[in-house]
Amino acid sequence: MGILTWLLLGLVVGVLAKFIMPGKDPGGVFVTILIGIAGAFVGGYIGSLLGLGDVTGFNLVSLGLATVGAVILLALYRMFRSGTE
Repeated sequence: MGILTWLLLGLVVGVLAKFIMPGKDPGGVFVTILIGIAGAFVGGYIGSLLGLGDVTGFNLVSLGLATVGAVILLALYRMFRSGTE
């Protein structure tokens, strides 16, 4: 995948993850894109471990795996943030 595809995938996935888990999270567009891209890596890794596939492009399987990964990252962020307050 090219850099523009990663950025677009990151934006879409970050927005989906924040829609699924609304709340006070850091960031604007750049943080949302970073959450989505990191979620794609996490989701792709988990998907390959479970035999579901990888994040290979802009398709439904990749979007689903990346969104799951981004939701996991948001949940971990909130868990650690609530422990420090």
